[in-house]
Amino acid sequence: MDPATRSRLMSRIGPKNTKPEVALRKGLFALGYRYRLHRRDLPGKPDIVLPKYRAVILVHGCFWHGHDCHLFRLPSTRTEFWTKKIEGNRERDRKNVDQLRSYNWRVLEVWECAMRGPAQWSLSDLAESVAVWLTSGASSGIRRGEESTGKRAVSKDSVS
Repeated sequence: MDPATRSRLMSRIGPKNTKPEVALRKGLFALGYRYRLHRRDLPGKPDIVLPKYRAVILVHGCFWHGHDCHLFRLPSTRTEFWTKKIEGNRERDRKNVDQLRSYNWRVLEVWECAMRGPAQWSLSDLAESVAVWLTSGASSGIRRGEESTGKRAVSKDSVS
């Protein structure tokens, strides 16, 4: 693919309403959860906001946020640019999560690999896991897939 075509395609990838985000929203809605989307008054405009539970859900794309999984591979061209871009995204994510927690919001990160690849969760299982987290009172958590084991992963949810 020539650079101009690649640039045009990459520029069309938006930060909102991605396939993983929409799929998770549908799963939560089917379970009866109601939420707000991309609240501009919160740091980072979280993907899913559940005010009733004082919780936000961040749905991260593994490439754009540099997740260490089978879906992430640093491009072989313009590696300096991509390294800087992805590190900037990671730093912004850390800052936003810290700010959300300082405002007493609970934060759950759901990675794209939880919904794609050999270790993906079924949508119903993932939505159910998120529902359990919402009612648990845990201050943070992570849902991801793990290619090396072929199993889905729930990072230890922290309660504070």
